[in-house]
Amino acid sequence: MEIREMSIDLETYSDIDITKCGAYKYAESDYFEILLFGVSVNGGPVKVYDLACGDTIPEEILAALSDENITKWAFNASFERICLSNWLKRHCPEHFRGYSIPEDPASKYLDPSSWKCTMIWSAYMGLPLSLEGVGAVLKLQDQKLKEGKDLIRYFCKPCKPTKANGGRTRNLPQHDSEKWILFKEYNRRDVEVEIAIKQKLARFPVPDFIWDEYHLDQEINDHGIMIDPEFVSNAIAFDERSKASLMSKMRDITGIDNPNSVQQIKKWLSDRGVEMESLGKKEVAKFVKDSIGNMDGNITEALKLRLLLAKSSVRKYQAMQIVMCSDGRAHGMFQFYGANRSGRWAGRLIQLQNLPQNHIPDLAEARALVRSGDYDTMNLLYNDIPDTLSQLIRTAFIPKPGCKFIVSDYSAIEARVLAHIAGEKWRSKVFAEGKDIYCASASQMFGVPVEKHGINSHLRQKGKIAELALGYGGSVGALKSMGALDNGLQEEELQPLVNAWRQANPNIVHFWWDVDNAVKTTVRQRIKTEVRGIRFSYKSGMLFITLPSGRQLAYVKPRIGENRFGGESVTYEGIGATKKWERIESYGPKFVENIVQAISRDLLCFAMRNLSFCQIVGHVHDEVIIECSPEVSVQSLCGIMSRSPDWMPGILIRGDGYQCDFYQKDS
Repeated sequence: MEIREMSIDLETYSDIDITKCGAYKYAESDYFEILLFGVSVNGGPVKVYDLACGDTIPEEILAALSDENITKWAFNASFERICLSNWLKRHCPEHFRGYSIPEDPASKYLDPSSWKCTMIWSAYMGLPLSLEGVGAVLKLQDQKLKEGKDLIRYFCKPCKPTKANGGRTRNLPQHDSEKWILFKEYNRRDVEVEIAIKQKLARFPVPDFIWDEYHLDQEINDHGIMIDPEFVSNAIAFDERSKASLMSKMRDITGIDNPNSVQQIKKWLSDRGVEMESLGKKEVAKFVKDSIGNMDGNITEALKLRLLLAKSSVRKYQAMQIVMCSDGRAHGMFQFYGANRSGRWAGRLIQLQNLPQNHIPDLAEARALVRSGDYDTMNLLYNDIPDTLSQLIRTAFIPKPGCKFIVSDYSAIEARVLAHIAGEKWRSKVFAEGKDIYCASASQMFGVPVEKHGINSHLRQKGKIAELALGYGGSVGALKSMGALDNGLQEEELQPLVNAWRQANPNIVHFWWDVDNAVKTTVRQRIKTEVRGIRFSYKSGMLFITLPSGRQLAYVKPRIGENRFGGESVTYEGIGATKKWERIESYGPKFVENIVQAISRDLLCFAMRNLSFCQIVGHVHDEVIIECSPEVSVQSLCGIMSRSPDWMPGILIRGDGYQCDFYQKDS
């Protein structure tokens, strides 16, 4: 029988905790093995090969794993591909065929171009990222077996040695034959559920260009990004010494046994006439700021020390040590379609998306002190070691020897996209002329010229806060969340600031409510509508928003509901703030936020595909990190970043960039 496609599910064992270390490190362990190999060929009956009990996988199936003409399907296919890459190299090297050049870390893995993922298909349709969750939402006849978690805990992970289990550290099939039979059924069922998902979603195929993007994502994860192990190890040691010193000082001042105890500190403060509801960073920082000169010096000093202790960033460094594979690189840090409302990537493991920024001017010098292990000089020159270590986190990522990083990012990408699609021409003119959008916004709002370091410069901060908070329908609450009051604005200034921004941006405001009306009309009447090139449609219980790129955003089971103010709103089903599947309320400005972020994502993806000839090792929402030889020009790569796609030729995007010997934010 000719094999055209296979649906695969693996059950595996490793001594590595996959939730902390990721699939790449999990599968490279010496103790890793595949226990069960469930497969359906060409949609036929599922066959489970019990490798743990001596079954062998047929030669034609092994050969198909490296055959680029045969499509391999799995739910979270990257796991199956990575595991099979390692397994084939060990057990059937004649059937392993990597891709890329031997010097590229990606050469250690099966080519992703012939793999497709039902989890990505589900995410594209606005569905959960778990097999169990998708099965429940789609109401599949065959559901994932609920006993699965217990079976995985029993067979797939090390167990604690006890008298009852004879002191063993692992459970094998012979230790519970009934559970093993059920485990094989669980493996079979998972393949059946995956096939059922494909059948259920067959009317909504994922476009080929999305699969191309997925394959590029897999290649980037296969590349990984190098970590400086010596620097990371010293940073952790510095943090421990700093923390011990701070704790000692705090004990000396307060007499408290455990300065980490909120209860003990609150009592110590209360005994001195200070009542604090919370000891959170913001509350403590505000108290310290307000009480300077008006409070017992010991109280202020103790709270300052608490703030320093709270800054400890050792967790990120520890995550780097945990995740780093045998090649010295962190792999699998990016989840394709992790944010299914916009289709943006989500961070995994070390979370590149939320690393602290660096602002210290002598970054290289501070880094060198940590790398050389010179704690005493660091302590002498930097009185806030936790904060310095926090600012140095990015610098733990380094290019491989003989290479450099080029970091290229988009300037104000969401603001540019919003101005373009809403037709707010004065804003687009600001971008075309290379001017500061915060100054221009303040100038438009207050009717006076504003320069960053010149006339009316004090208004720029108001312009900046307004820009960051108000583009998606935000009001006074959004300004507060963005730190308006902490940045010197008064409560009575906030509503006038909202009014001024909206008056200065009438086309954006119109766009919010045009989108609101279009969505409601489509949901209510089941007809197609369009607003400034953004198309809305309804099909089989789904709302689709078609972006200029051709990509669609999907909203499950939309309907017209009532918001908390008694007005009409659109609700749909999705993963909410509680991380559970629930009905979510939305309205025009929120849909606009989804649209703008989704288009921004598409622009970055367009640039990444144009840059795919380079070795992309990392990316965030508006930034690409490239590992390259010293001869590569920053200007040439930024020029590629600045290209506009055919589907949005008039967008004024600009790629800015710089080169560095370690990852950092340009000063």
